[in-house]
Amino acid sequence: MTTYEPTDTIDVTPRLRLLRFPVGQAYLWRDGPEVTLIDAGAPGAAQPIAEAVRDWGHAPEDVRRIVLTHFHEDHAGGAGEFARLSGAEVYAHRLDAPFVRGEGPEPVPVLEDWERAIHEQALTQLPARPAHPVLPSSVRELADGDVLDFGGGARVVGAPGHTDGSIALELPLHGVLFTGDAVAAHPADGQVMLGVFNLDRGRALASFRRLAALDSDVACFGHGDPVVGGAAAALRAAAETYEAA
Repeated sequence: MTTYEPTDTIDVTPRLRLLRFPVGQAYLWRDGPEVTLIDAGAPGAAQPIAEAVRDWGHAPEDVRRIVLTHFHEDHAGGAGEFARLSGAEVYAHRLDAPFVRGEGPEPVPVLEDWERAIHEQALTQLPARPAHPVLPSSVRELADGDVLDFGGGARVVGAPGHTDGSIALELPLHGVLFTGDAVAAHPADGQVMLGVFNLDRGRALASFRRLAALDSDVACFGHGDPVVGGAAAALRAAAETYEAA
C-alpha cells in the first residue's frame, strides 16, 4: 500500500503533537508513557503515524487508543491499519461506528454551491481508496457525555451535523478541545469558521455554538491551524458572526 505522508508535524504543547496531512489532520496526546491518537488520517497513514510516534520518543505500542471524531476517510481511513500495527483500541460514536467498520454505504454531505469545487479538489489529494481496506477488528462505541481515560478525563461532546455521529473531545484539566470537523480554521487567514461538507448545516451550527460555550484555551481542528491561547473567545466570536448572518 502507498503511504500517506503528513506534510508537517508540529508540537503544539509538550503533550500535544499535530500531524498535518494533505487533507485533514491527526493529533497525538501523551500522558507520561501512554499515547492517544485522535483521528488516524487516510488509508496509508499508519506507517507515517508510527514514525511520528517514534520521533516523539514512544513506540507505536504505547498508543493505547484511537479516538475518531467522525467516519470520513481523511480522519478514519487509517484507523484499521494503525490499530493492527499498534494494538490500539478504536473508538467512535455509535452512529458513525458502522461506517468505520465498513457496514453499508456512507451518507454523503449536502454541499453548498461554493463548497463543490473545494470538495472536488480535496478528493484529488486523497489516496485512492484500497479495493480491500484494512478495517478495525472492533470499534468501541461512544455516546455524548462519556469520559475516556486519558488527558485527566476526556469528555465526549456530541457535535452532530458534519456527520450524525460527529464528536468533539474536551480535556477540561488541560483546557484542550479537539473539535474534529465541527469547527475549522480558514487556510488563508486562520479565522475560526464552521466546518465544511456537512450533512445538516443547521445541526452543525448548533454544535458549533455548543463547542464555543466550552471553557477551552487550546482548540484543535480537523482542518487548519490550532488556536493556542484564548480559544473559547475565538470560537464565541466566530459563533456570533453566524448568529448575525
